[in-house]
Amino acid sequence: MLNIFLITLAVLALLSIIFEEVTHLNKAKTTLFFGCVAWITLFVAARDPSHQHLIAEQLNENILEIATLWLFLMSTMTFVAYLNAKGMIQILVQKLFPQKVSVRMLMIQVALFSLVLSAICDNVTATLVSLGLLTTFQLESQMKRRMAVLIIFAVNSGGVALITGDVTTLMIFLGGHVHISQLLILFIPAAISVMLLAVLFSLKAEGHVSTTPIKRQYNKIDVLIALIFLTTIILTMVLNIFFGIPPVLTFLSGLSIMFLVGTTSRSNKEELQILEYIRQVEFDTLLFFLGILLLVGMLKEIGTLHLLTEVYAKFDPNISNFVTGIGSALLDNVPLTAALLKAEPVLTTPEWLGLTYSVGVGGSLLVIGSAAGIIAMSKVKELTFVTYLKYVPALTLCYSCGYGLTLLLAYKFFG
Repeated sequence: MLNIFLITLAVLALLSIIFEEVTHLNKAKTTLFFGCVAWITLFVAARDPSHQHLIAEQLNENILEIATLWLFLMSTMTFVAYLNAKGMIQILVQKLFPQKVSVRMLMIQVALFSLVLSAICDNVTATLVSLGLLTTFQLESQMKRRMAVLIIFAVNSGGVALITGDVTTLMIFLGGHVHISQLLILFIPAAISVMLLAVLFSLKAEGHVSTTPIKRQYNKIDVLIALIFLTTIILTMVLNIFFGIPPVLTFLSGLSIMFLVGTTSRSNKEELQILEYIRQVEFDTLLFFLGILLLVGMLKEIGTLHLLTEVYAKFDPNISNFVTGIGSALLDNVPLTAALLKAEPVLTTPEWLGLTYSVGVGGSLLVIGSAAGIIAMSKVKELTFVTYLKYVPALTLCYSCGYGLTLLLAYKFFG
């Protein structure tokens, strides 16, 4: 009965997200409420003090994961908020993109930009910067929503080919199941599937769009902070690969340097109050993450994820991997991948590559299935759970094509 009640809470949280437009209840608040109630229920239902202590340890572990993600998001979003406020992202767009471009060409350019960026830096940063591009173009609501969906799919796809791009890819690599040279081949199906989605989305796209003119000039301090941001991204990858330094520590270090530079420099005869840019970070995004991860942690605690690993082992690995990718659209792919790795399935190299692609890209099938989707839903008001559903057929087609190409190439070269 307890497990049924807890799973019901998770379902209610999902329904609150789906029907947000009907109930007018903020999804960040409802998911946080159900997440907290779920863990309180676990404590109340504990049989004895030793069981309560065990649940407390699991909660602390869950909160540590959440806190790490929160701090990482906060530091990344502060950088992006500053650069966006100073017009640096718009200037970057004007350097990379023509001032006037057809909507179809813009689709392809944005897809490629998001794909490549997510391969070399984390999904959160890639999503925030790519969404920042949308604000520089004068797009109608439907086109902005379509672009946001394309960015989500492209960001999740680009991350699978390199260990710097996606946590699940790094987990499978650190488990000794694939080599970097083998992972690189995933960029081919990832790129093809993203281009396919861009083409599908651009079929009915007509006309041209222009970038928003920049009215103010940037100064040296803005360029310096942009360089600090870029350096922080590069060092995050390098220090994590060679010394195992957690990305959050590197990004917080970069953020502290940003604060120090801001308090010792002046722009337009006024001291830069860079710390104030934290206020521009949308805490609804962080609260939504908190609620979702509390619920996923609860499902892990009651053994739901372990049950999924048992089901996984009963079918052909290639089929199981495909379905696991779809499942990662409902459950966070990190604990799902961790549960599968803990189960130690016996897979060949092509099957491990298939799993890497599926858990990395499958979360794109629902807007709540990945960090990129959750951030996009908070940043783009036109994008909701319900409006995202109309794109699921196209996303499923592209995901399936990418997965099929992954197996084709993996068996050809490593089979």
